[in-house]
Amino acid sequence: MGPVDAALKQRVHGRLLADVAGGAAASGPSLRETIAELVRREAPLLTEPRHSAVVEELVHEVVGLGPLQPLLADPTVTEVMVNAGRSVYVERAGRVEPVPVTLDPATTVRLVERIIGPLGLRLDRAAPVVDARLPDGSRLHAVIPPLAVDGPCLTIRRFTAGGVDLAGFGVGAAPAAYLRWAVAHGANVVVSGSTSAGKTTLCNTLAGAVPPTERIVTIEETAELHLPLPHVIRLEARLPNAEGAGGVTVRDLVRAALRMRPDRLVVGEVRGGEAFDLLQACNTGHDGSLTTVHANGIDAVLDRLTGLVLSADTGLRGPAVRGLVAEAFDLVVHVARRDGRRRVEAIGEIRRAGGVVHVAPLFIRVDRDLVAFGPPTRATRRPDVGAPDARWFR
Repeated sequence: MGPVDAALKQRVHGRLLADVAGGAAASGPSLRETIAELVRREAPLLTEPRHSAVVEELVHEVVGLGPLQPLLADPTVTEVMVNAGRSVYVERAGRVEPVPVTLDPATTVRLVERIIGPLGLRLDRAAPVVDARLPDGSRLHAVIPPLAVDGPCLTIRRFTAGGVDLAGFGVGAAPAAYLRWAVAHGANVVVSGSTSAGKTTLCNTLAGAVPPTERIVTIEETAELHLPLPHVIRLEARLPNAEGAGGVTVRDLVRAALRMRPDRLVVGEVRGGEAFDLLQACNTGHDGSLTTVHANGIDAVLDRLTGLVLSADTGLRGPAVRGLVAEAFDLVVHVARRDGRRRVEAIGEIRRAGGVVHVAPLFIRVDRDLVAFGPPTRATRRPDVGAPDARWFR
């Protein structure tokens, strides 16, 4: 955008503000028409292609996310990253690449404030970090100075509207059939992985195997799950307002969900004391629950969950917590991103023998395929269900 266009857009902005003050503001299609007419008046010699481009940019700035709006409209973009309020990167097909978008720090902060203002959130030197959700469900995270040393940083993570099937995670027919069978028949499953590995997406995919007659309550810090089922209650945590009041944690919501007659709980991610409440729920009849956790592999999940429960100040010791984990969860599914592609790397069963709790591999990725290592040994949680098909583990 050159200085002439910038000055033109500033004049049109001024005219729009004058219309608002005079009660003549428009919205929707009429807003575009109003902006087009104002641009025509301010720059009658503008070529038609440039006129259309300026109108589009102004519409995005007034009701959208300005220069970032076209990126969010691109279905191939899964993440948008703004560094120091200037350079912009996107993730496409699991790979990060720069894009030629012009931004400045002031515009970056203004775009964030437009989103968070109606939500009762703030972003300033006293509260320099904010998380919010866009109307389309995308997750926004912003950090400004003094914490962001070089300038405001913004990250917007988008989610696949149509979901991804198990084949999209590199899961073959046999392990996919087993996972669907296990979820449908009440296995409690932990999905592990690193940041952006695809944990939430995989959790969403697995939930598709839940029978449609069951009532599910989802609990998340930022609502991302969109389960393809009819009887779903979605709960979302809330940060404190500018006065530090009104906050509702994931742990609060787990406790509230237990009073909502759920057949299953789906906790988007356990990061703290809510891990203990989820263990309690899974150990008291809420079979078929799902959650995700940050971990580096199926073997690391036990230590990760144990640490989270201990952080809840329950008074329990490590061995007792590991025993609770073994009682609460049946399977661990680990997902990772390799060469820009998200793949299930391992499926393991949590077992306890002689007082020792461990995760035994059922399927491990070898080269391009998940290879069977042996059948599960745990009894199913629902007594009317037999053993899984032995052919899946050959």
